[in-house]
Amino acid sequence: MPLAVELTPRQQEILRHLVEEYVATGQPVGSKTLVERSGLPVSPSTVRAELAELETLGLLTHPHTSAGRVPTEHGYRCYADGLLGRLEPHPPSFPLDLSTVSTEVESALQATTEMLSQVTRLLALVSAPPLEATHVRHVEVLLLQPELVMVVVITSAGGVSKRLFHFDEPVDLGLAQWAGDYLNETVSGLQLGTGLLRRRFEDPGLSARERAFLAALRPAFVELVSAEQRLYVGGAADLLGEVRSEELDTYRSLFELVEKRAALLEVLGEPNDLRRPFVRVGHELDHPALHEVALVGACYGLVHRALGAVSLVGPVRMDYEKALGAVRSAAVELSRFVEAIYEEA
Repeated sequence: MPLAVELTPRQQEILRHLVEEYVATGQPVGSKTLVERSGLPVSPSTVRAELAELETLGLLTHPHTSAGRVPTEHGYRCYADGLLGRLEPHPPSFPLDLSTVSTEVESALQATTEMLSQVTRLLALVSAPPLEATHVRHVEVLLLQPELVMVVVITSAGGVSKRLFHFDEPVDLGLAQWAGDYLNETVSGLQLGTGLLRRRFEDPGLSARERAFLAALRPAFVELVSAEQRLYVGGAADLLGEVRSEELDTYRSLFELVEKRAALLEVLGEPNDLRRPFVRVGHELDHPALHEVALVGACYGLVHRALGAVSLVGPVRMDYEKALGAVRSAAVELSRFVEAIYEEA
């Protein structure tokens, strides 16, 4: 990536107007058009000279068949940095009402992806809070078949995790019923992933038979949920409807990556800053399938802890200002929702 450059206020203004004009039209932007559309108080010849300088700095380029310029990846990066540097303290209002979602975080996350994709026509990604960030509310141990047991863990955030366990020999119905009663009495209210919860499976006061059965069921409590349950996706059809023919290969690779949600979660990384939204452009996304797209996101969570992120993925030529407003607003609404849920826990 080119090194960071210092632009004059006028160059910043010209770059901003050019990016916004190109995003709106998809056509290379010339100096005359830029002056007419932006209302810049300078002559086309002055703008032409500044465009040439911005091109020298690697922020713009121009097709061989056109005198107009288009932003480079670095140009979009500088434009996005400008947006991030002048964010309003409060994001704009957003048509997301989570008051009807009861107390199920999964439903709230799905509703958020659907609304984000509808409003922006981009691919919406919302990562769920890690399972270990919540507490156990209720446990069911169900004997489905003589050798098949299902463990259902309901969390304080409304999450429901189901895990099947196969045994080599028939399981005693009384043992399964005892395990359900014991776990509800001893782990309800405990945070998943903690040492205190793990020790409930190793109580020396239990019989060897009881400890062995609990040990077999323990993965339902100490292993993370699958990637499919941790990442919610919306708007794939809408995004495909906006794709130009020359971009089809890029988005085919993107959607293949979406199918491998664990890999996509790794690319997105762990949420860590509730205060500052983020933008990643092209090669800043560390996966070949994402080098031709951009990602705009914001974290949501509790006052002192990020639990997940709300993101939008689309072409590098996206409306970054609208996308930033949408993810910030959705993150605020989700934060309000999870704060209420976790307070009740």
